[in-house]
Amino acid sequence: MSNLCIGAPGENAPPYTTLYIYYLEGRLTSCDALPDPGFIGNWEEDGFSFLFFSEPSDDTVDRVTAATPGLILLDRYCMTYDEWLGETPEPFRAGRLFIVPPWDRTETPDGMQRILLDPGVVFGTGTHPTTRDCLEILQTLLRNERIDTALDLGTGTGLLALGAARMGCERVLALDFNFLAARTAARNVALNRLEHRILTLQGRAEEFIGMAGDLLIANIHYDVMKHLICSEGFLRKKWFILSGLLRTQAREVADTLSHYPVEIIETREREGVWHTFWGKTFP
Repeated sequence: MSNLCIGAPGENAPPYTTLYIYYLEGRLTSCDALPDPGFIGNWEEDGFSFLFFSEPSDDTVDRVTAATPGLILLDRYCMTYDEWLGETPEPFRAGRLFIVPPWDRTETPDGMQRILLDPGVVFGTGTHPTTRDCLEILQTLLRNERIDTALDLGTGTGLLALGAARMGCERVLALDFNFLAARTAARNVALNRLEHRILTLQGRAEEFIGMAGDLLIANIHYDVMKHLICSEGFLRKKWFILSGLLRTQAREVADTLSHYPVEIIETREREGVWHTFWGKTFP
């Protein structure tokens, strides 16, 4: 475990208007040195850090880098919140689910389940083709089968875990290796008052694949997935949804699965690029 830093989210309006982003080589050992009221969070990945602020914070960042050996400011950016996300978060439907930013007051259509989703500064508003495919498959599966426990590995903003819980899954583990993503997912679980059903953790998917569960959901990088599907824990899940795969990666996954006692129920391809597998294992 490492230090997780995140600022307070917005509740009744889009959380941020303009983002000030500082790209650093190295990692912060603590965010105690960042008392700046505009501090949003720290995204760490592969030995680099992105510090997010809602206002210019050059002095704060310069002070922290000067006081932290090995921490080097590489660049700084200013962009709108929508530019960072690549889109404007808006309500959308996915089957019987109605996904809504918490600041949007659009009424939920009759017969639909509402999910509040605040992406914060984490990529993933729910509109990516692989996310939509996973949500649709989840609903088909949960309409026809009893799924008591699920693992959502690489949960991101937590949407797939939220979808599983909303559709009837009693216990869900929502896991992400990125600290800011794990905290964002936990915040979304709390927004939807689903803490009694969803446990959010930070950790490596490879270390949690062995946990008991009826369903594995993995919309995750191929570099991680190739290890997951080769583990004993994978075959102990009755059902699986594997997504986030490019064409070549999907062929590799299909080849690996062909040697296992599994049945591929459905394969989806979006835009000629993204691939998703839904299947079941046999004892």
